[in-house]
Amino acid sequence: MILKIKHFVVFITICGISACSKKQHHPIQISANQISIDSKINEVDSLEFFISPYRKRINTVLDSTLAYVSNDLVKDDGALNTSAGNFLADLVYEQANPVFESRTGNSIDFVVLNHGGIRAIVSKGYVNARTAYQVMPFENYIVVVEMDGTAVRDLLSFLAKSGRAHPISNMELVLDKTGNYTKTVINGQPFDEKRTYFVASNDYLVQGGDDMGFFKNRTSIINTDYLVRNAIIDYFKKMDTITSTVDNRFIQLN
Repeated sequence: MILKIKHFVVFITICGISACSKKQHHPIQISANQISIDSKINEVDSLEFFISPYRKRINTVLDSTLAYVSNDLVKDDGALNTSAGNFLADLVYEQANPVFESRTGNSIDFVVLNHGGIRAIVSKGYVNARTAYQVMPFENYIVVVEMDGTAVRDLLSFLAKSGRAHPISNMELVLDKTGNYTKTVINGQPFDEKRTYFVASNDYLVQGGDDMGFFKNRTSIINTDYLVRNAIIDYFKKMDTITSTVDNRFIQLN
């Protein structure tokens, strides 16, 4: 009797395993419809009731006036430096340098960002946190890279040959008619290829974005854990009136 029960259990187990092994099926056609999220979609009252207080709070925070900009900050008003680029690079230096100093005991020597990273102009008038999101919609962090003189030489060569007004700060660069440097001053001192420099940028560029491959030759990298966007907002908060213009920080002689 026991033997028969064992045989029955084995038989049931085999049947169960067989039943679980299903034949593989493959779709023969896939179709999809695009549904536009626009004003034609009717609101759901219960969802609107739930979301409305959060929307109002977010809009209040984003639209509260933080500072006044005395002139339009644009990215096409100069050949090798622009009002928008100078504004962004200078505030990154001003906001990030104290953080870097407190953590390392060192100071940032200069800042390099990318022209394409500025996603909106800053119009004359009052600015707020929403303005910062428009200028910098990306989740990019300010990082500081330690680079030897040879790597910085590559960086300078890139700036000279790029033909774009990549934002820089705490530097003074002058090119002659042929594109060679006649003046290279970093942090108030002539460029010295025998020393190392601390260069502030953002994590996207340091990873090689926008063809900035020279950053791969870094000695070390320190993440400030400070979003570029947050640096803009903090700068707005501490300033009453903001102005930025094209200057002589990077020019080419005729």
